[in-house]
Amino acid sequence: MRVVAYSIKTFEKEFLAKANQKKHDITLISNALSLDTALYAEGKDAVVVFTNDDVSAPVINKLADIGISYIATRSVGTDHIDLEEAKKRAIKVANIPAYSPEAIAEFAVTLALALSRQLISTVDHCRNFDFAVSPHPGFNFHGKTVGIIGLGHTGLAAASIFKGFGCKVIGYDISMPLKSSNVTPVGLEKLLREADIISLHVPLTSETQHLINAASIDLMKPGVMLINTSRGAVINTTDIVNGLDRGKIGYLGLDVYENERGLFLSDRKMDPASDPLLDKLMKHPNVIVTPHQAFLTAEALNEIALKTIQNLDEWQRNISGKVCA
Repeated sequence: MRVVAYSIKTFEKEFLAKANQKKHDITLISNALSLDTALYAEGKDAVVVFTNDDVSAPVINKLADIGISYIATRSVGTDHIDLEEAKKRAIKVANIPAYSPEAIAEFAVTLALALSRQLISTVDHCRNFDFAVSPHPGFNFHGKTVGIIGLGHTGLAAASIFKGFGCKVIGYDISMPLKSSNVTPVGLEKLLREADIISLHVPLTSETQHLINAASIDLMKPGVMLINTSRGAVINTTDIVNGLDRGKIGYLGLDVYENERGLFLSDRKMDPASDPLLDKLMKHPNVIVTPHQAFLTAEALNEIALKTIQNLDEWQRNISGKVCA
């Protein structure tokens, strides 16, 4: 199969090459998919994309017009792809059903720990040879109530880790039945009212967009810790900034941001363009923002590459008239 893979980072190349074993003719490019770069897919059968690629209806139509029949995303989420338009244009879409949920769960807990012990400011002080401890009091996780919103593979992996710290773990999911003894299921309102730490692990859908907003923040405990490693638009960032300003949100850890496309996953320090909302957010000392890197472990990258190639393999078998395994 002839393929072009967009938004490829250096660290992905080795994993994709190893998984592919020269089965498919894959062109790896660092450019993000857009209306302007869709032309790089001319003469190909499939495109491989990532979460910050533009796979909107206009782009899909352009891809279809130049002969693309398949879109494979190197992610679990498909909210960046207009699935209805792809279906109309007879383009098949595949995602990664699951990959190393522990990678993202561990990162969520890492953000929570760093915030709870003021680790970033402590390290910054020590680099300036200021070794005073009085500015950096923290708190124990043991005995705290953790609310997990989204009880899929990643949410349950996070629940297990928090449980190991001696936390009381409560959880809510809009549709998924509970499959773990580590979590006590509760309604969303009860979770928001009772949790000291809230960790988000939901896909972005019409039901979860801006799930965390002014109204839901008002239900939370004063000084609550909020962690998001799922999708940026699950949180209304303007409302979160307001919550930080008035002290309702005590700690915030974000690996995703609702306006991250074209910003995260790239070096922008020399770019004069600014995001005022993100600037305002990051001025708060009790906020940690990371650039959508929760997935970034060797184990996860290997699984993503293997499953991406498996999707291409299955499509190739169908093209060849063979039955998929």
